[in-house]
Amino acid sequence: MKLIIQIPCFNEAAQLPQTLADLPREVEGFDVVEWLVIDDGSTDETIAVARQLGVHHLVRLTNNKGLAAGFQAGIDTALKLGADVIVNTDADNQYYGADIAKLVRPILDGRADMVIGDREVSGIEHFSPLKKTLQKLGSWVVRQASSTSVPDTTSGFRAYNREAAIQIMVVSRFTYTLETIIQAGKLLVAIDHVAIRTNPQTRESRLFPSMGAYVRRNAVSIFRIYAQYEPLRVFWSLALLVGLVVASCSGPAATGGATDSIAPSGSPTASASVASAPSGSPTASASVGSPAVSHPSPGATPSASAAQGDFTGGTATASLTLPGGTVGYTGGSCEHGPGNDWVAVNIGQPNGPEYFGLTAGRSPYGASDVRTASGGGTLKGDAVLITYRHAGSAFVLDHDSASVFLFVDTSGGTFTGHLADGTNVSGTFRC
Repeated sequence: MKLIIQIPCFNEAAQLPQTLADLPREVEGFDVVEWLVIDDGSTDETIAVARQLGVHHLVRLTNNKGLAAGFQAGIDTALKLGADVIVNTDADNQYYGADIAKLVRPILDGRADMVIGDREVSGIEHFSPLKKTLQKLGSWVVRQASSTSVPDTTSGFRAYNREAAIQIMVVSRFTYTLETIIQAGKLLVAIDHVAIRTNPQTRESRLFPSMGAYVRRNAVSIFRIYAQYEPLRVFWSLALLVGLVVASCSGPAATGGATDSIAPSGSPTASASVASAPSGSPTASASVGSPAVSHPSPGATPSASAAQGDFTGGTATASLTLPGGTVGYTGGSCEHGPGNDWVAVNIGQPNGPEYFGLTAGRSPYGASDVRTASGGGTLKGDAVLITYRHAGSAFVLDHDSASVFLFVDTSGGTFTGHLADGTNVSGTFRC
């Protein structure tokens, strides 16, 4: 079995030697232990220090994208490298490296798919009373939202088996800790926690500029991910609240009325880091991501159907080929950029029985969560593919648990690639 320990870094050249010195080279239960450093656009010598200290794998993001993006890039790369278990730790040496053996034990014993290290924040000396209170309150909220029992939800010291890691789809730009626990709880991933030790503080946290910003951004993240998995509960609650407010403001003279309910919308999304595309013709490297919803060209007036998310009745066609056969999609919209430098294809209704959506290239409204290619280099374009079909069809691309890596030819109208498990996938689109 292979264990990969990943360390997201941003300007950690001074801290990295101490962090790596604390990590194990061997862990009981694993034949191979490898280290992976994700450099999130550092401007110091982080990469050079990592190479000098014998790090096995390096991923460099071309600019600083935030901790969540670095975490996701590391997970995607570790999966490509064949990791059976992935451990994430922080570059500031906050966590005690020897406790990695303790962290992975529930996974090796078959009791958990995901394990969170519990720092037991009440005993951390450098945490202020306010921070300890907010940590406990935030963890309680996340436990309610995720239906889990994790006591320290903001801990970044955690382990995933391969099946749990494949399902991760972080969309936050700031932090992954709370979002991934809520996702895991809603996807019924088996979660456990173990008490772990921490090292003395080496520097102040750089993740958020202030305590207020930390609370605000995490609150938004909790609400967004909870609404994704419990849309009816969230939007019906909002509709009821709006109705009560309207009723209370109508006054005693009102004879009656009705309030509008807010219907849930959207579909599950997945995210994965992008592999670099070859130079030459207009191509784009892709990951499963948000539905590729078409927008009107700049200056144009959106049609009624586009405003409703209905992409039927047009001339665009597409096909998706998996080992089991080919599925066809007809009658949708298609837009091209100048010189075919981007394309947006939408067929069907995103909330209907079937849908095909593809954006490729740097369109004015392209993918919002596509990341720079792992391993350095320049990404030639952004691309997102979502396609599904219900009602008994055998051809369903499960974007809850599968990542897809594609090269898209925006001028030739073809795409080809593979799923995370190696399954080949290809297709065509015509405008």
